Amino acid sequence: MIHDLWYKHAVIYCLDVETFLDSNGDGIGDFVGLTARLDYLAGLGVTCVWLLPFYTSPNRDNGYDVSDYYSVQRKTGTFGEFVEFMNRARQLGLRVIADLVVNHTSDQHPWFRAARRDPQSEYRTWYVWSKKRPRDWNKGMVFPGVQKSTWTRDAVAGEYYFHRFYDFQPDLDIHNPAVKEEVMRIMGFWLELGVSGFRVDAVPFVVSRKGAGVRPHIKDYELLHEMRHFLQWRRGDAILLAEANVPPTESMEYFGDNGDRLQMMLNFWVNQRIFYALASGDTRPLQDALTATYQRPYEAQWGNFLRSHDELDLGRLTTHQRQIVFDAFGPDKPMQLYNRGIRRRLAPMLNNDRRRIELAYSLMFTLPGTPVLRYGDEIGMGDDLRLPERQGARTPMQWSSDRHGGFTSGRRPCTPVIDDAIYGYKKVNVADQRRDPQSLLNWMERVIRMRKECPEIGWGDWKILRTEPHVLAMRYDWNDRATIIVHSFVDRPTVVRLRVEGPGGERLVNLLSNDQSEAGESGRHVIELEPYGYKWYRVGGLDPAMTPARSA
Repeated sequence: MIHDLWYKHAVIYCLDVETFLDSNGDGIGDFVGLTARLDYLAGLGVTCVWLLPFYTSPNRDNGYDVSDYYSVQRKTGTFGEFVEFMNRARQLGLRVIADLVVNHTSDQHPWFRAARRDPQSEYRTWYVWSKKRPRDWNKGMVFPGVQKSTWTRDAVAGEYYFHRFYDFQPDLDIHNPAVKEEVMRIMGFWLELGVSGFRVDAVPFVVSRKGAGVRPHIKDYELLHEMRHFLQWRRGDAILLAEANVPPTESMEYFGDNGDRLQMMLNFWVNQRIFYALASGDTRPLQDALTATYQRPYEAQWGNFLRSHDELDLGRLTTHQRQIVFDAFGPDKPMQLYNRGIRRRLAPMLNNDRRRIELAYSLMFTLPGTPVLRYGDEIGMGDDLRLPERQGARTPMQWSSDRHGGFTSGRRPCTPVIDDAIYGYKKVNVADQRRDPQSLLNWMERVIRMRKECPEIGWGDWKILRTEPHVLAMRYDWNDRATIIVHSFVDRPTVVRLRVEGPGGERLVNLLSNDQSEAGESGRHVIELEPYGYKWYRVGGLDPAMTPARSA
């Protein structure tokens, strides 16, 4: 049934509760504020809200250092307020997925405190220890330049503990049966409170075997099947969305050959080549990436995104490709992170060029899979590079031209609100853009609505049509309907000639404007694109949304 695979036709919106809306003036976003803005998200066309970590945490890594998986961070609200949020989301038809961070905990978690104090504690084996410093103690850091090692000696325990990320985030040994059982218990707890699944953090590290002398490439993918089995036993339509930046040759291990592991993965392979295409005007590596990620089980789905709460990781590009993207979008050292990524938001990277911003989002909404939008990108928010590391792109949502962008009525927001001449809240905010028919926000709402009227993009088969290297043209087919999407990545007018096979191929109806294309005597369509232009066409006939339904 189509409704059992809701994620194939979803529009996912990622946000951090702490930076979305403060309801009580303490400068920190909370669930009461988020609940008040759910109508806004539903009006935008969002169908699923992805919450970044909101659990109790010392908050040294934006909540990814969890100290209690069964609680709500006090400053974001109470359990009751979380339940009210979930109830309101359900009333509006919005699903909610939560970040599941189980590769590691905070070093302040009671489990780790007990483990370090007592070698006989049941929690000692929940973490990964070594009496001597392993030979690879300074290998495999996720944040080179900031991290100095992956093994750190704990003075209380008198042993070294393993941490793939920061030293205050000791890794759990999820292959320990007791830890695995606890992970299932965590999942079950939040499923009972109504979430529709989880975005699973750092999945390649979760499935890796850990320990001194253990080869990190040894992975236990069956763990993903166990998680999926438990998830759907507890709630049949719940999903797992993986953060797994792996080559396409490994992706089937995560999906499972029979589609019995993860339902969704974020498509990092395509994401990095989107930015290469935007920087160079050459779509051929992007086409190769799409082809490489074509294979997947029927129930599996890619999540397509442009920017996330982390840096734009370019580690899967060639050295030459990476440099081209750096030169275009992050030429200055303060814009870069770890010499492999860019820590900026999309609008500044594209120099606030509305044509290119629309091109990028038109592409994201029409690539094979499910679109994943980040909070603030619908209004073209900027970044604050004065803030450290990834914090520069994690500033509060800009709701209005009021003080602090309407984010808080308090004196000091948790993170400074952007207040510059181009991207500041007086210039870029929801309230002003809602009143402007030509705003990016209203454009985004129209595009999301049209994306929902093209289920073939999420469900159908697709192929890349042969065109010029600076143009990406794709065709989708599903349930007797076909759509052709064309994008130009260069700053000059372009003419695209396409032969459209099959019924109705002589006529293309533009879904985003009031025009159409008729094939010439040669049987080809001649499509004119403006600089950085894009067009969505329905093959043959009128737009189904505008056609009266046939009687039974």
